[in-house]
Amino acid sequence: MNHPAPEPERESPQHVAIIMDGNNRWARERNLEGVVGHQEGVERLKDVLEGCLESGIRVLTVFAFSSENWRRPREEVGALMSLFVAVLKRYRKELKQRNVALRIIGRRDRFSARLRKLMAAAEADTAGGDYTLVVAADYGGRWDLAQAAQRLAMQVQAGELRAESIDEAQMAAHLELADLPPVDLLIRTGAEQRISNFLLWQISYAELYFASCYWPDFDRHWLRKALEDYRLRQRRFGVGPAAGAEPDKAG
Repeated sequence: MNHPAPEPERESPQHVAIIMDGNNRWARERNLEGVVGHQEGVERLKDVLEGCLESGIRVLTVFAFSSENWRRPREEVGALMSLFVAVLKRYRKELKQRNVALRIIGRRDRFSARLRKLMAAAEADTAGGDYTLVVAADYGGRWDLAQAAQRLAMQVQAGELRAESIDEAQMAAHLELADLPPVDLLIRTGAEQRISNFLLWQISYAELYFASCYWPDFDRHWLRKALEDYRLRQRRFGVGPAAGAEPDKAG
């Protein structure tokens, strides 16, 4: 009896984005200060980045600090800024050795001059890597769209662009990550199931994976689970099921 040949395994996503949620809750459940959760979260990021490299994932984008996070208690924000400084100092050489380019997206004017200088230095030191780690800091998806619209409006005002010629491609070209592939897989930890104003344009057709664990517990094992789940899905991009496939009841 002839058996059908097994279907080839779907390739890994090229661009994975992660909302790293649950650091504070992880720390509180262990009677630890919140900053300890963030410190442990840095270790998990190292582990997950290594897992992405092993899986051939070209771009990893992580949500490190949102525009809304400035509203957190001053002590927590200060601790996060200090941790950001320490991470940039400690790991940029390691990223360069691993052939990973660091890119930081979001507003920079609200960070200290010292931190802005470290950001620029880390990006310059790691430029040209074959892989990319994108850190979203003081970032919001609505801000991203608004600043793209402002740039287009300035071109129209200067007579360089006609308003009626603005289309999706024009908008996309002025967004953060315009030169990188769209997000294939968005992961959120912390048992929450929302987007939280992250990469609103870039995740339009991303597959979503919500992990029940907090970010400090998300390791390469969890990453493998997310990638296995991704490979089992049939991505439609709004065009409907492939011939012979089970109809998509969601349309």
